[in-house]
Amino acid sequence: MPSPTQAPPAPGPQVPAPPVSLAGAAPSASAVLLEVEGMKCGGCVRAVEERLRQQPGVRQASVNLLTRTAWLELEPGLAETSPAADPLQAVVASLAALGFQARLREEGQDLPSWRQRLQERDWWQRWRQLVVALMLVLVSSVGHLADAGQLPWRDPFGLLASPWVHGLVASLALAGPGRPILVRGGRAALAGLPTMDTLVGLGVASAWGASVVGLLWPASGWPCFFNEPVMLLGFVLAGRFLEERARYRTSRAIQELAELQPDHALLLVDEGPPRPVRVGGLRPGDRLQLLPGDRVPVDGVVREGSAAVDLSALTGEPLPVPAVAGSELAAGALVLDAALVLEVRRCGAKSAIARIMHLVEQAQARKAPIQGLADRVAGRFAVVVLALALATFLFWWLWGTRLWPGVLAAASPMGGHHGHALPGATATTPLALALQLAIAVLVVACPCALGLATPTAISVGCGRAARAGLLFRGGDAIETATRLRTVLFDKTGTLTLGRPLVTAVEVLPPEPEPLSADGRAAECEGVSANRLLQCAASLEQQSRHPLAHALLQEAQRRGLTLLPVLQCRSISGEGLEGRLEGVEAPLRVGRLDWLVNGGLPLAAEAASRFAQLETCGASVLAVAQGQRLLGLVAVQDQPRADAAATLVNLRARGLQLGLLSGDRQAAVHCLGGLLGLQRDELAWELRPEQKLRRILAAGQRGPVAMVGDGINDAPALAAADLGIAIGTGTQIAQESAALVVMGDRLDGVVEALEIAGSTMAKVRQNLAWAFGYNLIVLPIAAGALLPRFGVLLSPPLAALLMALSSITVVVNALLLQDGRGRRGEQPG
Repeated sequence: MPSPTQAPPAPGPQVPAPPVSLAGAAPSASAVLLEVEGMKCGGCVRAVEERLRQQPGVRQASVNLLTRTAWLELEPGLAETSPAADPLQAVVASLAALGFQARLREEGQDLPSWRQRLQERDWWQRWRQLVVALMLVLVSSVGHLADAGQLPWRDPFGLLASPWVHGLVASLALAGPGRPILVRGGRAALAGLPTMDTLVGLGVASAWGASVVGLLWPASGWPCFFNEPVMLLGFVLAGRFLEERARYRTSRAIQELAELQPDHALLLVDEGPPRPVRVGGLRPGDRLQLLPGDRVPVDGVVREGSAAVDLSALTGEPLPVPAVAGSELAAGALVLDAALVLEVRRCGAKSAIARIMHLVEQAQARKAPIQGLADRVAGRFAVVVLALALATFLFWWLWGTRLWPGVLAAASPMGGHHGHALPGATATTPLALALQLAIAVLVVACPCALGLATPTAISVGCGRAARAGLLFRGGDAIETATRLRTVLFDKTGTLTLGRPLVTAVEVLPPEPEPLSADGRAAECEGVSANRLLQCAASLEQQSRHPLAHALLQEAQRRGLTLLPVLQCRSISGEGLEGRLEGVEAPLRVGRLDWLVNGGLPLAAEAASRFAQLETCGASVLAVAQGQRLLGLVAVQDQPRADAAATLVNLRARGLQLGLLSGDRQAAVHCLGGLLGLQRDELAWELRPEQKLRRILAAGQRGPVAMVGDGINDAPALAAADLGIAIGTGTQIAQESAALVVMGDRLDGVVEALEIAGSTMAKVRQNLAWAFGYNLIVLPIAAGALLPRFGVLLSPPLAALLMALSSITVVVNALLLQDGRGRRGEQPG
C-alpha cells in the first residue's frame, strides 16, 4: 500500500480545535490598532488620517468614526531598527497636538470584561453634560416666554425675562457643556482641517457674540438672541447622546463575544475542593472544574470526563459535539450535560474568544473602498459649508432684503412658529436675518451622517457575521464579496470531508460461507463482507496510513473485533503482508498490481470490478490470502453533506463555479458528477502555480473568490480577489484568506455572501440619505424657500435636524442586526 503520509487521528469523537488558534487572527508585527477619542464627523476622520499618513514609518492608515479606532500599518522592522525612538509615541503626540487623544490597543493585555468597556466610555460624564445643557435650555425658554407675556404667572418669572439673565445663561452654556466643542473646533480650524465641532462652535459663538454686542451697544442695531446658542448646544448634545447610545448597539457583537468568557472559574488545587478564582489569574497548566451549564473560560484540553458541548456561539454550528479526554475546547464553549476537568492551554488575550474579538475589531477598522468617496466629500465638507454660510450672510445682509422687501415681515420658521413662540425665530432687520440664516447653514450641515454611513453598516455587518461564525477581514472584503463573478473551490477538505472513508466492500467468488459461533473461521476463504473487512482491518492496525485508518474506522462502525497480529511487514508504496491469529495462510492488503506482479492470478470478473471502482475515483485495496484474491475494498473521500446545496445556491446568485484540484482525473470527474459541475468547470492534477494561473485567467471576467483549506491553497487564496478559508483548515490557509468560515460547514460561504449583500445595501442606503439630506436642507437653510414661500429654518430647528440625520443613519444600519436588511442581494 502507499507509504504513510500522515498519522491518522485517534478513533472516537473529536471536538474541533479552537477556531482562532488555527485562524491566525493575530495581526502581523507591523499592524497596530489605536483608540482615538474626540472624533465627531467625517472631517475629523480626514484630519486624523492625514496626520497619521504624514508620520514617518506609517505605510497605511484607516480610521473608523464609529468605533473610534485607527488601523495602522507600519514599515516592517521600524521598531527594531530604531528602538530608542518608538514611532507610535510620535504618532500619539501628533494626534494630541491636533486635539485627539490616542492610545495603543495592545493585543497582549488581559481581555477586559464588557462592564469595564462600558466604564471606559464614561456614560455618566456625557449624561451630566446633557442634563446641564437641557436645564439651561429650560431656563432660557421660560425666560423668553415670560418676556413675551405668555405665562399666566409673570411675577415669579420676571427676573428670568431680563436680557442680562439670558446673557448669563448663554455664557454658562458655552463655558460648561459647550466648552469641549469650542476647544476641539478651534484646534481643528487652526490646523486647517475644520470639523463638525468647528461648524457648531462657530455657530454658537457667533450667535453669542452678536447678542453680546447688541446687549452692550444697543445703538449698533445688532440682534440680541441669547437663546440661540443655548438651544443649539442643547439639541446638539442631545442628538450626540442619542447617537452615541445607538452606536453602542452597533457593538453588540463584541459585547456578546466578551460575555462568552466568564469572570471566574473553579480551580482544582491538590486534592481539595474547587476554589473560585478570577479568570485573569489563570496560567497554562492549571486544572479547572467545569460543571453542566458552565462556559469554558479559557482554551484547554479535557483531562477527565465526557460531555456534550455547544460550540454554536463560536462556529455557528447548531448541533452539540462530544468532548472526551484529549479533546480541545475553546473559550466560550458551553458544557451541557456533565462535569469536565480542563487543563488550561491558552488564557486571556491568547484565548480563542479574545482572538476572535481582535479580528472583528480589526475588520471594523478597515474601510470598504466605497467609503473613500464619502470620506473625501466629508473631509472637504466643512470648508464648503463655511463658504456657503459666509455667502448666505453677505447675500441676505447686503442684497436679499432689497430684492424681496417682504421677507422680513413674512419670515416664518418651518413648523409655523411666530414671534416668541420659538425664541429668536423671527428676524426684524437684514443683519438679524442674515445672521440667523448663516448660523442655520453652519448647524444644519451634517458631515457626521456622511462619516457614519459606511462604518455603521460595516460594523454591524461584521458583528452579525461573527455571530454566525463568519470572520471578514474588513470592509474591503465585504464589498468584494458583493462584486464576485466566479467562485473556485479546492477539492480535498473543501468540497469533500478531507478524510478517506470505506465506500464499498466487494467480495469475490466463491460465495461467502456462514461464520462460526465465535465469529472466527479457520481460514478467510469464502468470507462475507464483514469478515473480509475484519481481516483487512486487523492487518492494517499496524499501519498509520490514512487508508489504514479508513479501514479501522469502518470496522469500528460495524462493531467488528480486530484479530491479533502475529507478524506484519510493510512494503513501501505497495501494502502490507502478515499473519493473523487463527488464520493459517498469510494475508496481503495493498495495490492490485503489486499482488498481480507477485504471481496472484487475476480473473476477468475481478479486473472488471476493480476498473469500475477506480472509475468512480476511489482508491482500491485488494485483499488476498495466499494465492487467492478474496475481495476489494474501495476507499474514497466523500463530499460534504452541504456541498451540493451550496453550489446550487451559488449558481442561483448568478456566479460561475469551478473546481481546481491536484487529485486524479477520475476522482475529480466523479465528484463533479455528484455535485452537478460541468466538465469544463473541472481541473485536475494541478500544482499550486497552475492554480494561480487558473485564478488569474478567471479574474479577467471579474472578481473571483477561491475557497480552500490546505497549505497548497495559500497562494491561491492570496491571489484571489476574495480568499475564503474553511475554519477546520490549516493556519496558513486562514492567514491568507479575507474571509474565514469557522466550523466544519461549507454553506457558510452562501451565508457570508448574503450578509455582505445586505451590508452593502445598507451602505448605499445610508450614503444616499446622507448626500440627499445635505443637498436638500442646505439650500433651505440658506433661505431658498424664503422669498416665495416665506419658510426658513431657525438655528435650533436646524440643530435638531442635523442630530436626527446622524441618528437615522445609525438606526438604519442597526436593522442588519436581526437580519432585516436586504437578503440575498445579487452581485451587482
